[in-house]
Amino acid sequence: MRFWDSSALVPLLVDEPNSGAVMSLVDQDNEIVAWWGSSVECASAIRRREREGALDARGTEHALALLDQLRDSIFEIQPSRFLRAAAERALAVHPLRAADALQLAAATTWRGQATRADLVCLDERLRDAAAREGFVLVPGR
Repeated sequence: MRFWDSSALVPLLVDEPNSGAVMSLVDQDNEIVAWWGSSVECASAIRRREREGALDARGTEHALALLDQLRDSIFEIQPSRFLRAAAERALAVHPLRAADALQLAAATTWRGQATRADLVCLDERLRDAAAREGFVLVPGR
């Protein structure tokens, strides 16, 4: 089981250069944990591609259908006071945007006291912060 950031979930839904790499990770372990807001970030990414002309109506419909399937199959870290406090802490110690701080806080909440936990992420800023928080970054660079 791995924690997945939305930057790694999007290539499961639309064709991107990293799609093959993240698909192989799902083939290895299809138990996905994600922040509850990740699906909104994924929908935003799909709609942005549609507005920019990178996806036509059929491609958008297909990607949103895949997103619905993904929502049904993942374990979501729900909002909580602890999560909010962890995100605010992350903002104090890492140069993150609010949504990335919430992603990191959700991953930290999921990890708990474990000494090893994988975070699947393609966003460099979040990867840097997660590495400093002791996560094993997947895919490796």
